[in-house]
Amino acid sequence: MKDRTNTLVVINIGIDSYRENIIFMREDCNICKSEGFRALTRVVVHFKNRSIVATLNVVYSDIIHHHEGGLSKEAMKRLDVKEGDIISISHLKHINSLSKLRGKMYDKELNDNDFKSIITDIVDGRYSNIELAAFISVCSGNNLSMKEISGLTKAMIASGKKIQWHNKIILDKHCVGGLPGNRTTPIIVSIVAHAGLTIPKTSSRAITSPAGTADAMETMAPVNLSIEQIKQVVGKENGCIVWGGAVKLSPADDILISVEKSLDMDSVGLMIASVLSKKSAAGATHVLIDIPVGETAKVRSSEFAKSLQNQFETVAKMIGLKLKIVVTDGSQPVGRGIGPALEAMDVLAVLKNQKTAPKNLKERAILLAGSLLELSGKYATGVGIKMAREILESGKAWKKFQAICESQGGLTIPKFAKLKYDVLSESVGTVTRIDNRKLARLAKLAGAPRSPLSGILFLAPLKKKVKKGQVLFTVYAETKGELEYALDYMKTNNPIITIE
Repeated sequence: MKDRTNTLVVINIGIDSYRENIIFMREDCNICKSEGFRALTRVVVHFKNRSIVATLNVVYSDIIHHHEGGLSKEAMKRLDVKEGDIISISHLKHINSLSKLRGKMYDKELNDNDFKSIITDIVDGRYSNIELAAFISVCSGNNLSMKEISGLTKAMIASGKKIQWHNKIILDKHCVGGLPGNRTTPIIVSIVAHAGLTIPKTSSRAITSPAGTADAMETMAPVNLSIEQIKQVVGKENGCIVWGGAVKLSPADDILISVEKSLDMDSVGLMIASVLSKKSAAGATHVLIDIPVGETAKVRSSEFAKSLQNQFETVAKMIGLKLKIVVTDGSQPVGRGIGPALEAMDVLAVLKNQKTAPKNLKERAILLAGSLLELSGKYATGVGIKMAREILESGKAWKKFQAICESQGGLTIPKFAKLKYDVLSESVGTVTRIDNRKLARLAKLAGAPRSPLSGILFLAPLKKKVKKGQVLFTVYAETKGELEYALDYMKTNNPIITIE
């Protein structure tokens, strides 16, 4: 770095800014005065051979002194500094890709190079959360053409590492989400891995749901594995269930997801790019996509499902993936648990072939696992589903799951949160409608997935006949405040379950 005169002493002020790099400087310090820096100015912070782009927060109190620079926890981690280290500050040069972003705001179509430039700058930390939100906004709705979604997908694949496998066929699956529960992945991986096929499942954490596959799996086994560890587990057991963010596969995706989560929104174009970039980066060759369709699911109509299917298939072909779409019922939760630990309990019940295991979770897992077996070409149409059922019901899938967990670091049996509240039926009748979105929201307010043991145990599927005073579902929480917050929401957002 040429200019090392603008220096400050690092102060760890202990502020969690999530993914945003923040630097705190006195309004009257020599750097702010000489450089003309103001609040929210984007600056470059240097330490030795490292540098990050950070957003300036101006301080008017004595929390820091004139010669000190306070850094957020994220900034300290990325810069690899400790309190007392000397950093220097410089102006941020113009970010060229922002002009591409502004062009998209005025309906200009972006090409592959435009997306590569934008994604590179995002991964390198040059975009603030405000600029990330702007990018997500212009990519929302139907604002991306198929060519643009393909370009975005390619850019996201190129932004990080890619796992290489020796096998010609590498299987993977994904559900577009929007349905509480539906934790089929651990069951599917166990079935497919026992069948001798390779399925290295790198899963995501929750975006707008009460649990992602990685969140649920983490209540049973470690998921933060390195690429070397993933290869060891898969080499031994044919499959794994890990968190993709830990190995920087399509790292741009994790950055964008963090902002999407804050906005509580999903973009179709970004979702397709997110899913397929992660699959390609994980080395998949054959991918199954589960699209649940229901009135209160993410995909609400068969027409939207068909459109989504066409888009997935088009982009998959462009990037060289063999894809199969399975449209499933999204009218109600799959399984009983909603929340990481509660969903994990359902998984274990199905794998252990317990009589009380949720039947709809079992049947959906068999359908999807069988479809994956057939997609591989190793099993004929119709044979895959029969094979999947045999592997599950014979106990072979349970043995394989235990082996995978042990290889990942050991199997843990999930527990319930310490506080609970039973929601009772106020009438006699039959369950005719379930609002999946409100159920998911309720589970989140109870603490899921941040508190892994929190969530909902759902006991009122469609067509069930209930009596007055019968338990419809139980809300679990780790703190009294979260439980009360969830119950307050429920009181003002009924009906969640319609009984007629």
